[in-house]
Amino acid sequence: MLKNQKRWRLIKDFKKGKFCFLIGVDNWSIELQKSEFNSLYISLIRIYEQLLAINKELMDEESITLEFEQLPWYIELEGKKSEWSLRFVFESQDKTRSFEMYWPIPIAQNLFNEIKKMWESMD
Repeated sequence: MLKNQKRWRLIKDFKKGKFCFLIGVDNWSIELQKSEFNSLYISLIRIYEQLLAINKELMDEESITLEFEQLPWYIELEGKKSEWSLRFVFESQDKTRSFEMYWPIPIAQNLFNEIKKMWESMD
């Protein structure tokens, strides 16, 4: 499965073995294991639920910052109620690698929705 837009890529290819998911934005990309992708999805859903919980109380122009941390992920959502960016810090649980990634507005919303669709299509 491949989703390729102008500024981002999301690829699932189980034939690649251990690192079967690729997420790319602008000039960088990272490959994830299935367990890392699953934990990313769960973390994204949790921070999105935080946003939904306060969304009705926010004015359109009000700036917000939300944080969610559940190892191996730290996620920071920043922006406004209808447009936001995401910053991620990943610390491998087996201490083999770490990385950071940033999804700017509007890429963050698009990638979030595509990751949700991809995860839900896997059984």
